Amino acid sequence: MHRYLRAIGFSTFQSRKKLQELLADIVMNADKRSITLNQDNVLLGEFCKSFASGLGIAVCGEFDDESERFTIEYYYPYLEGKGVTSYDDVTVERHADKDSYAGICDDVKVGISLIFYLKNRIPYIKAQVMNKLPVRGTTLTLSALSVSGTILFPIQKDEEQIERVKRDSATRNTLMAAARRGDEDAIETLTLEDMDMYTAISKRIQEEDIFSLVDTYFMPYGVECDQYSVLGEIVEMRTIFNQITGEQIFILTICSNELTFDVSINIIDLYGEPQVGRRFKGIVWLQGYINFPEEL
Repeated sequence: MHRYLRAIGFSTFQSRKKLQELLADIVMNADKRSITLNQDNVLLGEFCKSFASGLGIAVCGEFDDESERFTIEYYYPYLEGKGVTSYDDVTVERHADKDSYAGICDDVKVGISLIFYLKNRIPYIKAQVMNKLPVRGTTLTLSALSVSGTILFPIQKDEEQIERVKRDSATRNTLMAAARRGDEDAIETLTLEDMDMYTAISKRIQEEDIFSLVDTYFMPYGVECDQYSVLGEIVEMRTIFNQITGEQIFILTICSNELTFDVSINIIDLYGEPQVGRRFKGIVWLQGYINFPEEL
């Protein structure tokens, strides 16, 4: 049973029989079907069905050459994100255990390599077979599923503080880009800034709460490379209901470390009342959709 099924409203689906019936229904009554041959001339298929606005399950597998029977290899729940999260180029690598893919994006705003679960693998495989890789000029739309989250109040800031944060962030992004190109002065400046920040926080944390000092963060969590611990401001939110189970789901658009993406979380897994302006803190499974410059 996929751990993140509850994030799209299937918290009560615990038996293997109910899951198999659900997957069979998705294959038979899919909203979207994608089929392509891979480099080994194996016919791959992906069947997607929505159970709420933007929320669904994708069933992936391959067709048998002789009987044309579809064999399910794996499935995953997904959230369709909106907008563009990053304009940086993306590198894609196949997972070792099955025919699924991970994407890697080096976005300077975060300071780390973003690793996510690739949702649109069929267009990527088509580009691979047609020898069109690497595809340049792509954009990336991120989304995430969460099974554990907390709502925090925002940090009160005046206009001057907000402007100063924006200026400092832009300067840091410029230094990060220069450091990646090997600029030693930029590396030294960033190192000194981090040391000063560590010293300042170490003094203040003795008398203040950590979340009154840290406004936002985005960092890896656990041993799985596509899971992250995030803290970000809620800039939009909406409530939807799973068409089968009736469970209530929050879709929160959060801004974390200047990355804006949607997060789906079941109401039973969220502690606190979400509102625009408040902050979301939680563990997320990061998914990505590569927007190719042309239809593949």
